[in-house]
Amino acid sequence: MYSNIYFAMMHSFVVIIFIFVSHASAADTKVSQTPHSPSQSYFMSIWHNRLYLYSAAALVFGVWFSLKMALKKQSLSRDVGSWVYKAVKKNDCSGRDPVVHVSRVKIFYGSQTGTAKSFAKELSEEVKTLGIPAEVIDMKDYDPDDQLADECTNKSVCVFLVASYTDGQPTENAEWFCKWLEEASTDFRYGKTYLKGLRYAVFGLGDSVYVGHYNTVGKNVDKWLWMLSGMRIMTRGEGDCNVVKSRNGSVQADFLAWKVKFLNRLQALSKGEKKSCSGNCKTGGSCKNKKKDGQEEEEKAALQNNSSEEDLMESSSDDEEDEKDEKKSGAVVDMEDLGNIMNSVKKAKSKEEGQADGQMVKLSKLNGVKKTEDEGERREMITPSLREALTKQGYKLIGSHSGVKLCRWTKSMLRGRGGCYKHTFYGIESHRCMETTPSLACANKCVFCWRHHTNPVGTEWRWKMDPAEKILQDALEKHQNMIRQFRGVPGVKPDRYEEGLAVKHCALSLVGEPIMYPEINAFVRLLHSHHISSFLVTNAQFPKEIRSLVPVTQLYVSVDASTKDSLKKIDRPLFKDFWPRFLDSLKALGEKRQRTVYRLTLVKAWNVEEMQAYSELIAMGQPDFIEVKGVTYCGESSASSLTMANVPWHQEVVAFVQQLTDMLPQYEIACEHEHSNCLLIAHTKFKVDGEWWTWIDYDRFQELVQAHEDSGGKQSFSALDYIAKTPSWALFGANEQGFDPADTRYQRRNKTKDISGC
Repeated sequence: MYSNIYFAMMHSFVVIIFIFVSHASAADTKVSQTPHSPSQSYFMSIWHNRLYLYSAAALVFGVWFSLKMALKKQSLSRDVGSWVYKAVKKNDCSGRDPVVHVSRVKIFYGSQTGTAKSFAKELSEEVKTLGIPAEVIDMKDYDPDDQLADECTNKSVCVFLVASYTDGQPTENAEWFCKWLEEASTDFRYGKTYLKGLRYAVFGLGDSVYVGHYNTVGKNVDKWLWMLSGMRIMTRGEGDCNVVKSRNGSVQADFLAWKVKFLNRLQALSKGEKKSCSGNCKTGGSCKNKKKDGQEEEEKAALQNNSSEEDLMESSSDDEEDEKDEKKSGAVVDMEDLGNIMNSVKKAKSKEEGQADGQMVKLSKLNGVKKTEDEGERREMITPSLREALTKQGYKLIGSHSGVKLCRWTKSMLRGRGGCYKHTFYGIESHRCMETTPSLACANKCVFCWRHHTNPVGTEWRWKMDPAEKILQDALEKHQNMIRQFRGVPGVKPDRYEEGLAVKHCALSLVGEPIMYPEINAFVRLLHSHHISSFLVTNAQFPKEIRSLVPVTQLYVSVDASTKDSLKKIDRPLFKDFWPRFLDSLKALGEKRQRTVYRLTLVKAWNVEEMQAYSELIAMGQPDFIEVKGVTYCGESSASSLTMANVPWHQEVVAFVQQLTDMLPQYEIACEHEHSNCLLIAHTKFKVDGEWWTWIDYDRFQELVQAHEDSGGKQSFSALDYIAKTPSWALFGANEQGFDPADTRYQRRNKTKDISGC
């Protein structure tokens, strides 16, 4: 194209030169008429035609300049075309092979009861919806010594969901992982940068009622990874099983709040984004990322809306906290200002104490326990997930902290198939007994808990409280509704069905710690006003409440072990001072005048060889009766290591009781219930003229307790004032072995055993 332009311009130049020459010839003709020398004639011709010469020169220069610019433009276009081609090619290549910032997410869990495991699976599904591969890993199946360092270079993100178990120790499946991590963090052979490049996040599961070791495993894992130069992508989250102190109301809600935060952070990482600058640079210089005032206001509003979610996150680095303190207080404090600062701190502290004193803490007149006026700020004991779990187990929940359930012995006696051991030992009519509790919470996590630790735990009452009248009314109604379901069922005796609708006994031993309920005295009085006897069981951790308890028909204390170490191992109490509380509870029991019972649960290989220690505890509390029962195996549970090997045979229980009785001069074996693998040791004061009087005259008890109430507590009575004679079939050594001959024993074969009952 440019060559054609060149030839056209040259053609125009030739035409112009030709015209110039023609004009020059005509001029020469005219000039030649005047005689001049040739040289003069030549210069005169140039002078007369100078205009044409100037035009020709300008034309030549213009043509030259135009050609030069055209050639330069052509060269530039070639260079630009080459650059555009390379750029497009580069973009096409990046589209086919994108940069991956997060290759996968590995979710490690350390779980004992399955909560952390379920959280891990839930998080895995959420991560996969973002298009990022996710893998759930059991810590016991992972070798950190061989594999963890690889996570530093393969662009993965590691998430650790770890629960704290007994005494703040790791769960069984996380023991080796945590042990290795702890040792590696202080081992010079690994070095402080062993896990440099590892991106991780930690969420711990714990219970704040264990004050000394709440969420210690999560804190330690976070600390050890940080010591090995791991990079936390977000601050540690903590889930609290204690609904009272949980930031979001339950451990599930705590995890949900943390999960939302984590997924947002993961999305940012997958896009290659880094945490935005806060604008508070250490150097104090201008920040490139500083935002406009309007944007800052919008972000502040957004942060306020998400304050509950942010509150869950707390710094797990001491250095970060120190930096924050430096920024707030300044690097240096003058000595002159120190006095003012201390005065302001004292004023703030005294103000906080004044507010705490004004938080309406009172003593209940009925119970002598602390009680808060503002019930509206308290949370319900039963969370939605807990309600679902207990409902599946057959509980009929009452209000926010109570429950009732039909005992299997109630069903059995309705059909004439025998009653429970309380029927044999004390004359209870099992089909007229209601098993309930006004407090589902407990202060222990016993290894043989037949509720598999689905109930809440706590050391004091800090939940919303339902009135005693409402609890009893709903309990009776729900119990009667369950009895009515047996109407017309084959084998149910009509007379016992009618009797069963009228509750005569109440076993406050369903689950939890009934004595924790602040209005337990009011509840017991209501039972007695309805002519319902009261059998209350406590786990010997509340001595003050035992002393302030009004008279009950029979008061039980669970003595699951006889030494401090074995009690800690079996009951796993929440109180740090559990052993002094235990001993004081036994002493408080000994101060009671009504019927008292030690309940011993034998766990083979755990507590059956502490004979001398048991005898000393019995001498301390001087109970009226001692029930010795073999532990009931409630099936496999991740919350307990108990197996069938720990369940003693009935002959083994008998041998234990005989050895124990030989060490107790004032006690003898009175009754036996072979069906429940249980025996009764009774104080010899209940053996009148060679005959045992362990049964209860319930009508007489109601008369005595009514007189006690009418006198304002001045007219007292003792256990011997409402005794009844024990039938021969209930005595130890009888052929019936404690089974009532009025009923027909039914042997189940090849069927799942119903283990529910009191």
